[in-house]
Amino acid sequence: MWVDTHCHLDAGEFGDRSASLADEAAQAGVRVIVIPAIARVNFSEVAQLARRVGNAVYALGIHPLYVPTASEGDLVSLREAVGAAMADPLFVGIGEIGLDFFVPALKEPPLREKQEFFFAEQLKLAREFDLPVLLHVRRSQDIILKYLRRIRVPGGIAHAFNGSFQQAETFIELGLHLGFGGAMTFPRSLQIRRLAAELPLSSIVLETDAPDISPAWRHPDINTPDQIPRIGEVLAGLRSLPPQEIAAATSANARAALPRLVASGVGH
Repeated sequence: MWVDTHCHLDAGEFGDRSASLADEAAQAGVRVIVIPAIARVNFSEVAQLARRVGNAVYALGIHPLYVPTASEGDLVSLREAVGAAMADPLFVGIGEIGLDFFVPALKEPPLREKQEFFFAEQLKLAREFDLPVLLHVRRSQDIILKYLRRIRVPGGIAHAFNGSFQQAETFIELGLHLGFGGAMTFPRSLQIRRLAAELPLSSIVLETDAPDISPAWRHPDINTPDQIPRIGEVLAGLRSLPPQEIAAATSANARAALPRLVASGVGH
């Protein structure tokens, strides 16, 4: 059993293939796909897609790249959507949320302040509803850690992790798991591969971020969730472990990071 902890299965790049891609992933052994929302416009879409396919769950949140066009009314809508989704066993957390300081305009006022406001408000929502978070941490690990220390949430995943060992250890101390995917498959990604090889296996989950961050053998084509087993084999090679041990460990880690996965019944 494999778990893809971060896959934008509703993305436009997939056209009308989302359900068939989920089925192909299931046939490859990917028993669970986590679909994060990115903005108010796709809250209902990710929920409906998770219900339509047999191996998916979903999260609700406002992605930092969509904060520039978001309003505070979107936060109100998010809170309402989360409140309603608490009765849905396929709903597993708040995400994708976080900070992006890679895009130049998002690093500068006023968008930097707006990003941080939306991030803090969504952390408070996760704390209020006792939900884990799916975190976007692009060039923003230290600021995100500052907020996580101040607004404690019940765990989650730092998705597409690409920080230092010290930052990794701090995320782990705060109860977060770290997501590794396609970037780890490139031989030149020395730091990511060292992290994947040397961090405690209990802290690692696997992800595709499909359709983005394609693995080396797919680049530059789009990524799909059926690639998780092969990505897992790369991790197995880096850690000198059999792939089935990596599958079991990272799936257990996903359930620890997203406890509602267990109650969802998906993947069992």
